[in-house]
Amino acid sequence: MGFLCANLKKSMVIEIMSKKLVKPSSPTPTHFQSYKLSFFDQLAIKMHVPIVLIYHNLNNSITDELLEESLSKTLTHVYPSAGRINKDRRVVDCLDQGVEFIIAKVNCQLEDFLEQARNDIDLANHFWPQGIKDVDDNYDFAITPLVFVQVTRFECGGLALSVAAEHIAIDGFTNMKFIYEWAKVCRLGIPSSTTDIFNYDLGDIFPARDTSRILKPLASLAIPKDTIMYVAKRFVFNEASISKLRNKIANSIASGVLGFKPSRVEMITSLLWRALIRASQAKNGRLRPSLMSFPVNLRGKASVPKLANAFGNFAVEVPVVFTPNETKMELHNLIALIRDATDKTMVFSAKASNDELVSMAANLYNMTQEWEANEEVDEFTCSSLCRFPMKEADFGLGKPCWMTFGLRQSQVFWLYDADCGSSIAAQVDLNESLMHHFERDQDLNTFTILNN
Repeated sequence: MGFLCANLKKSMVIEIMSKKLVKPSSPTPTHFQSYKLSFFDQLAIKMHVPIVLIYHNLNNSITDELLEESLSKTLTHVYPSAGRINKDRRVVDCLDQGVEFIIAKVNCQLEDFLEQARNDIDLANHFWPQGIKDVDDNYDFAITPLVFVQVTRFECGGLALSVAAEHIAIDGFTNMKFIYEWAKVCRLGIPSSTTDIFNYDLGDIFPARDTSRILKPLASLAIPKDTIMYVAKRFVFNEASISKLRNKIANSIASGVLGFKPSRVEMITSLLWRALIRASQAKNGRLRPSLMSFPVNLRGKASVPKLANAFGNFAVEVPVVFTPNETKMELHNLIALIRDATDKTMVFSAKASNDELVSMAANLYNMTQEWEANEEVDEFTCSSLCRFPMKEADFGLGKPCWMTFGLRQSQVFWLYDADCGSSIAAQVDLNESLMHHFERDQDLNTFTILNN
């Protein structure tokens, strides 16, 4: 494969060709220039979260100019993305300040990258937009773009497209839908006047509040975040393995132990969770309590129908807890825990008033903080992106051939639709020492293909 491929991790060099601010193609009207952040935005983590999509582009058919022009058209209808968060952190000033747009090139072939990325998913971290960083005391929201975009060209013409959005104002659903709509404008040349992408009423319906009265402070970390090394690996559950997993659980359904047919996401999440619990046991020499935060997108589930396409953060993280000596470790036991916690949240949300939704979100947040404050509890997040439109984000290059998520700053399972059929991929970000045990789990290896 050549010297470069054999040493890609050490020899990969990104060269920045240009940086500019891309603004909406039409000025944002005066009455839209102050976008209110919501109570749900106040619950969000403060960081730019990157997504990396890899595309073949052998004919160089999509130019940087076309990407920029279509981005500008899309921003006309996603105008908060081009704004800046006000110092009080309750408003986005939508004065068309712009999205950071970076053009770069990398000194390798796409096929060389893909071959090595299957064994080292973190090679894609090279493509994160230049300029994103942790929020700290010196972070200035008033001048920092909400969105960074970086387009990196491979020597063969393929490209890596990375979009990093500030989670304070833009959740995963919002960012992925934004990328999908941008791709559609780029591919089809849709006039910007015909696009209708988001609803922007979340801040009016759930206004920001004095959170000091209703939210517990963030749990302090016993070990500083920047001293922990996180690594990522990718596991694929193909159709055959999902069917095999379902058959394994079928006896629990037939016997009435599990009174429902679990979804693919529930089955896979329970298998990953059990592997993590076992990995922690192997590392620590004993079973420890395990907290899984399971984000539930409230769009289409809450009692406010008009918010099905809400811009911003409109989700809650539901804490699901495994407690040694109280919970058994069979897959159906963990599935039941997940279903019980998420079902209660969705049933309540469907009938709740706006104030009741706020109270529910605050209670779930506080419960999570209580568990996270306990150093004897393992904690992680399982985020299902299945059925989100990332796989369909076609800029005119076809569907992305590879993708990755997140900043490698916490323990997360990212579930998303894989390349073919009804397969599901799981990107697993874990503490390096825990990953050593996790990837050796017997059941995990029985039901998955390790395909980083």
